[in-house]
Amino acid sequence: MLTTASGNTSVLAAERVSKSFGSVPVLFSVSFDIRAGEVHALIGENGAGKSTLMKILSGFHDTTSGTIRLDGEALTLPPNGQAEALGIVLIHQELNLAEQMTVAENIYLGRELTKNGFLNRAEMARRVSDMLAEVGLDISPGSRISELSIAQKQMVEIVKAMSRNARVLIMDEPTAVLTEAETELFFKQVRKLKAGGTAIVFVSHKLHEVSEIADRVTILRDGQWITTKPAGEFTLDSMAQLMVGRELSDFYPPLNEADVDADVVLAVRNLSTRNLRDISFELRKGEVLGFSGLIGSGRSELFEAICCLRDRDSGTVLVDGRETNFSSVAEARDAGIVYLTKDRKEKGLLMEQGMRPNMTLLALPKFTRHFMLDRAAEQAALERGIRRFDIRTRNPDIKARELSGGNQQKLLLAKIMEADPRVVIIDEPTRGIDVGTKQQIYHFIAALAAEGMSVVVISSEMPEIIGVCHRVLVMRSGRITGELTGDAINENEIVRYAAGLKEERTRV
Repeated sequence: MLTTASGNTSVLAAERVSKSFGSVPVLFSVSFDIRAGEVHALIGENGAGKSTLMKILSGFHDTTSGTIRLDGEALTLPPNGQAEALGIVLIHQELNLAEQMTVAENIYLGRELTKNGFLNRAEMARRVSDMLAEVGLDISPGSRISELSIAQKQMVEIVKAMSRNARVLIMDEPTAVLTEAETELFFKQVRKLKAGGTAIVFVSHKLHEVSEIADRVTILRDGQWITTKPAGEFTLDSMAQLMVGRELSDFYPPLNEADVDADVVLAVRNLSTRNLRDISFELRKGEVLGFSGLIGSGRSELFEAICCLRDRDSGTVLVDGRETNFSSVAEARDAGIVYLTKDRKEKGLLMEQGMRPNMTLLALPKFTRHFMLDRAAEQAALERGIRRFDIRTRNPDIKARELSGGNQQKLLLAKIMEADPRVVIIDEPTRGIDVGTKQQIYHFIAALAAEGMSVVVISSEMPEIIGVCHRVLVMRSGRITGELTGDAINENEIVRYAAGLKEERTRV
């Protein structure tokens, strides 16, 4: 094994590794090592090269140059996940589960337990039940993956990886869709693995989590190694600054003061679905309205019902004071209302298509001439979106799945803006996004409001709700429990309403 200056052993290491895809370089002579019994965080902006490095270290990509060492010995890792046989397990940022199989079948896929030549389903179910209980996941081993929420699927991925007794466990954004409570249970398991000698790589954009769980931190920027230091030598600000290479002053942009007498653009009256009860609210021109609450409180369901992405049982939606009867996303779009989903990979973008068709899909009638697509207009829209939203790609013809998470989110923003909306609903605007891109998105939201558009921000991150919204509505168990403005928009008040400590909706 390699021995570092501090005396700790390096289980897996990359030495001066470079990687290019065709003629496009993405990593430049990066060195990185993982030691037994430590959590090594890898951070950087989207497009910095983190995921590429992790895929190289787990055998999913080969190197263009440089050396990979396992226990000090140079080797070429086997491809396509076969490095798991060497004890190197990668939890992908994109979920890698068989949707129509059960939880137990997914966890034991390819290494099923048998008894007398037959599958031992009872033993697999028993072991999986114990694993699920250990991480606090209240689902059945027999549940189909397709029936689970995104957060539950992510926890199944984590359980699957942990069940493999990995020597090296590489986790790419494992907490992106987890609640704070789920993250704490996850960290408890990480600390157990660390105590048992597992070498752990933790890739995350959540710098407070990096500070809490990591022993060392490595920062990449634009495909280059910037620094590696003990986590205790960083502040959150210094990590952010090194990631983006500039000061992050004015992280949250100043908002124009809300005009309480502005026209009501969108009004919802007594809307109910299977899980929502009697929801009413108004959104004014030029306002940024935040929706906060715990995951499962009904925030996304509410706006999916408004935009015809799910059925509603009762209630009225009014645009500019006129009752609407639209029954499809296209009709909502034509009324000036667009919804940016929180699940950009499954519902927001066509991941196997290029940037151009993704850019124009929502506003397709705009790009149709005599039943034919106007390719020149599509190309102009793509170039406009790349400029306006600072979508960073060396090749505008690549597929959406080849973009980093932050650039996928920018592409999704550009897509909805091609529909020329008046009301923009953004669900979890910065999930899985680096700190520099977060700042860009916050400034974009403020600019929309300054231009007179009305914006709804649905977020589980209280700092961004507090930082970008004029007014905040808090939901719990399918209903609005609180309305906050001014200095009352703070974590204490939001938590009290979200947790049910305040049950009556009041105007502050």
